[in-house]
Amino acid sequence: MTVTSPPAAVPDPALPARRVGAASLVLGPLLLLTGVLLRLRFDFFFPAQLSAYGRRPGLMAASYGFVSAGWVLLWPGVVLLAARIGERFRELAVWAGVLTVLGLFARAFHAGADHLGFQLVTVHGAASATRTVGETYGAFHVFSALNAAVMGGWLLLAVGAYRSGVLGPLRALALASASLMPLGVLKGTTPASVAAAAGLCVALVPLGAAALRGPAAAPRAAAVTVAGRLLLVAAAGTAMVLFGRAG
Repeated sequence: MTVTSPPAAVPDPALPARRVGAASLVLGPLLLLTGVLLRLRFDFFFPAQLSAYGRRPGLMAASYGFVSAGWVLLWPGVVLLAARIGERFRELAVWAGVLTVLGLFARAFHAGADHLGFQLVTVHGAASATRTVGETYGAFHVFSALNAAVMGGWLLLAVGAYRSGVLGPLRALALASASLMPLGVLKGTTPASVAAAAGLCVALVPLGAAALRGPAAAPRAAAVTVAGRLLLVAAAGTAMVLFGRAG
């Protein structure tokens, strides 16, 4: 029987920092699962996704926004998990961490293409957008070379997490199921999508929660530190949103 390492054993690297990585492991999978479930009712392929956006733009924008945010927010958690694997299997941790993060970059690129497709619906209508996307679908881009990393990174990370004892066999298998998530542009939800997102929740959310508990600081000092950091994050986030909307 594999014994999961206790929270006190979680490393605290300068990047991404233990609590940042832990929050990533909790929030990323939950956002991803939420987004996947929001578009469950619509057909998988891009014509139906564009048509659904034309009818329910708010719902589809929320769905794709949650999914893309979940993928991007996962990178600190992946780095933290790789650091734990690296305590016993350094080379495996490097390959697993690098490939998984590269796969997240590819997911972010796909999210940008999704957003463009939806803006075509807003400006030209669903029929015109579907025609344009259909004529350009599958066009090569440098990020196409990362498609193998999108799937293979999670498999390596699961192997490393199991071999290092960070995850037991069932949760390692749940982590590996992330490789089932369909990749590409304007892809809807399938049973495999739900299984992949739920698997990430099963594998990573408890790991992140345990890392968040970690070694306790003095209560007053911890409260002041957390409050200060939350204010800083809120201020920085607001400024970034305003700057982004300014173009």
